[in-house]
Amino acid sequence: MKRKFLEDLGLEKEAIDKIMAENGSDIEAAKGELEQAKAELEQTKTQLQERDTQMETLKNSTGDMDALKQQIASLQSDNQATKEKYEADMKELKLSTSIKLALGDSAQDADLVAGLFDKSKLILSDDGKITGLDEQLKTIKESKPFLFKESSPKPSGFRPLGAGPQDPKPNNDDSKVSMKSAIEAKIAPQLSQQKN
Repeated sequence: MKRKFLEDLGLEKEAIDKIMAENGSDIEAAKGELEQAKAELEQTKTQLQERDTQMETLKNSTGDMDALKQQIASLQSDNQATKEKYEADMKELKLSTSIKLALGDSAQDADLVAGLFDKSKLILSDDGKITGLDEQLKTIKESKPFLFKESSPKPSGFRPLGAGPQDPKPNNDDSKVSMKSAIEAKIAPQLSQQKN
């Protein structure tokens, strides 16, 4: 979504900023899911090629039965190790992606903060939910608040004349009093006392 499109709709800058921030977080979440799917696809392709190679090796071997049985057992062991490594890598990828999505844009450096999580204490369920993530995030925010961006609203503070929205109909007539009139009203009683 382009900022110009929202400006052309006549939206205020603050509303446009909020819309763009929300849109950006949705895009980052989708990018994370896409990267995860790409990584899974690449690992699956690699495993498929390895197994095809193993099958060809078995087809071409015409040796004694004991040697073939040993080779099959060895290949099964290798395949099991590859499967376990794949599952561990996918778990690691899902945890990393979930951590970065949970951080969103609240961290100064998402990669640095993501490295502070103890992934051995995070539990990934079958439905993709991670137990323990919120607790660790809260602990890190409390112990190292400097790693996170300020989320408190900006104080209103001083506004220069003409800045921000103006009330076209002030509630009282005192708002129309000029500085000169205010000073005259303040010193008028003193001047009248001096004349008497």
